[in-house]
Amino acid sequence: MKLMEYKGKELLNKYNIDTQKGVVIDSIENIKDDISGLKPPFVIKVQIMAGGRGKAGGIKFADDLSSAIEVNKLLLGATVKGHVVKKLLIAEKVEVGSEWYMSIILDRSYKYPMIIFSPIGGIDIEETAKDSPGKIIKIPINPFLGVRDYISRYIFNQYKLPREYYGSFNLILSNLYKLFCEYDCTLVEINPLVITSDKKLIAVDCKMDIDDNSLFRHPDMASYRDSMEENELIILARKYNFLYIPITNNGDIAVMSNGSGMIMSCIDLITKNKMKVGAALDLGGGATSDRISEAIKIIFSNKKISSLFISVFGGITRCDEVANGVKGAIDSNLSDKFLVIRIEGTNKEIGLQILKNIGSNVLSVNSISEGVKALNGRRHLK
Repeated sequence: MKLMEYKGKELLNKYNIDTQKGVVIDSIENIKDDISGLKPPFVIKVQIMAGGRGKAGGIKFADDLSSAIEVNKLLLGATVKGHVVKKLLIAEKVEVGSEWYMSIILDRSYKYPMIIFSPIGGIDIEETAKDSPGKIIKIPINPFLGVRDYISRYIFNQYKLPREYYGSFNLILSNLYKLFCEYDCTLVEINPLVITSDKKLIAVDCKMDIDDNSLFRHPDMASYRDSMEENELIILARKYNFLYIPITNNGDIAVMSNGSGMIMSCIDLITKNKMKVGAALDLGGGATSDRISEAIKIIFSNKKISSLFISVFGGITRCDEVANGVKGAIDSNLSDKFLVIRIEGTNKEIGLQILKNIGSNVLSVNSISEGVKALNGRRHLK
């Protein structure tokens, strides 16, 4: 899960890493009160899940309150890099001396957290890697030792950084690693980490990614994710530990399975046959008939979906449970929907017998390709 800048800064502040003083707004109605505690000039940033906001016009400056109001009117509700702007971060503008780059990333090749530092901040780290590879240093963190003082000393010696900032830098790096570990992050990035005109180290911008699988340990982040989610079916499916995936707005076919690989295979074959998939749902493992029934109801809550292709390999999820789940869903007023079902594995024969007796709008098939042909045939009958 990726965090917007304002949420990442909240976590930085929680771990005693200084950021600009600022407020988040989603309306200009009370903007005078909202920013009354801030000193001009202001920097105003759109809060969207995309990089390169500045180049796209998503970061602007205002010298006083009246110009800040005009900028907010311009940005709020605008589209930046394909995203509708619903929140703005208004912060005090910082007089910048030097700009550094600091991040900790989960490096899967090393199987360690990795510190990445550059004395050139404020631009994409990829640009620095390309143009000035000697200005980037990578240091793996031994998880049994954590961040030790010698790492900061090494970085300062390597780039001959001003010694007066060593203590602040070392504290920021230590706290950033603590945040990385305690919030199960795969990335924490400060870019830029600036030296201000009054000689303080401030995190002016940040990025953070948190492992989705850890959100049960972080109710504050789970709540944030749900508050940002626009699709109600994603939230509803999550309550049952399902993964609902919107695909295309004008698709009338949905795919359901107990694995992402199977879902992708089905979608690929359906698309190749010039049909459109509107949504998919991953059941995960061990789904009972009641949960299967709920999953089907969630799929058909999307009124654009008229056909559902279910492909399940029955191991932990038994085929008879799948069939009884289909029966339960159809019995609850879904008789106008078309379901194509391919089941393999545990209790397949029992499951097929149950499906056979449900009704003409439920068709069992022996393979994915046969199921796609059935969907195609249904389309031509309409």
